[in-house]
Amino acid sequence: MIARIVAGLACLLLVAGCSRQEDKAFEKQMREYLLAHPEVIQEAAIKLRQKQAAASASVLKNAQARLERDPRDFVANPNGAITVVQFYDYRCTYCQAIAPEVLKLIANTPDVRVVFKEHPVFGSVSDSAAKVALTPQGQSKGLELYRGLMSQKKLTEPRLDTVISSLGLNPQAVRAAAGDPAIAKHIQDTRALAQEINITGTPTFLVAGQVIQGADMDKLDQAIKRARSASYEALASTPAHR
Repeated sequence: MIARIVAGLACLLLVAGCSRQEDKAFEKQMREYLLAHPEVIQEAAIKLRQKQAAASASVLKNAQARLERDPRDFVANPNGAITVVQFYDYRCTYCQAIAPEVLKLIANTPDVRVVFKEHPVFGSVSDSAAKVALTPQGQSKGLELYRGLMSQKKLTEPRLDTVISSLGLNPQAVRAAAGDPAIAKHIQDTRALAQEINITGTPTFLVAGQVIQGADMDKLDQAIKRARSASYEALASTPAHR
């Protein structure tokens, strides 16, 4: 079927090349052919999606270690068998909306390892919050800090200091630590990684090669179930478990 269609298009191209009648004549022939064979467009679209999916899978595979095993990232349930990677911004309303569900996921499913990727995209306050979270003091508070910052409807610099203080930390000391160039490099690397794998917004989750954009907890739950099922099947197929 595809060979016949390609042959037909080739004939049209040859005719156009020999006669050189004006581009409009060729466009008319092409239009008439596509109207007579609309399946060409559908097959081309399918082929394009398959090519894009293969390219995306290859990019994600090459980036897997940086996504899942960067020692600089904060990780909840570090011994979990299934990894969820989250790119987020503390001033993103959708990130704030799904944050309680992320916290429930961590609390209720210890086999799910959650990697937190600080990806500030909403200005200087977002940058400040991300840097604070990546300080040794911020990482020591981990989920408490995440919960506190995500609970702010409109995070500002003063509110950031209030959250820091509420956790028993010294805002001045934390802010000083946040100025470490290594932290700025960490955020820069995360931004570059997001661009490399074509993350265009927050929140974005990744589970076993699947990308979930937006605050869609149903899709995230489904992806985790598929990953868990695949993990069990792989374990059952090993010689030691037969």
